[in-house]
Amino acid sequence: MLKEFKNFLIKGNVVDMAVGFIFGAAFATVVKSLVTNIIMPPVGLLLGNVDFSSLFIPLDGKTYVSLSDLDKAGAPAIKLGVFFNDMVSFIILGFVMFMMIKGYSKLMPKPVPEAKTKGCEECGMEIPIVAKKCPYCHHVQA
Repeated sequence: MLKEFKNFLIKGNVVDMAVGFIFGAAFATVVKSLVTNIIMPPVGLLLGNVDFSSLFIPLDGKTYVSLSDLDKAGAPAIKLGVFFNDMVSFIILGFVMFMMIKGYSKLMPKPVPEAKTKGCEECGMEIPIVAKKCPYCHHVQA
């Protein structure tokens, strides 16, 4: 059983999947940073100097100056700004992945369609691959 497990781990698919997972996590971190540090500050400025990460609704009825104060108090809240930032990150990540897959599919060779006909060995006419006998010259196919 240990040998089977070792073979499972060594197979290329498992290693490829692990590399993809690690790369995906790192890529998600970069996208999150892009959204938080590059995209959202100008959007907040355009909307009247709003810092989206600090938009929240405390559910305990108290008032908190910042999200960090809310978190320190351990108060329950609806964190609209965090959700908004995460949604923008998700959309950007989805778009980038779409573009990567689109580019990758253009690089891949087009699949060759499976032939449905063949040439008769005797007369050269196109006949179905499954034909046992040519309908034109009646030659028996090999």
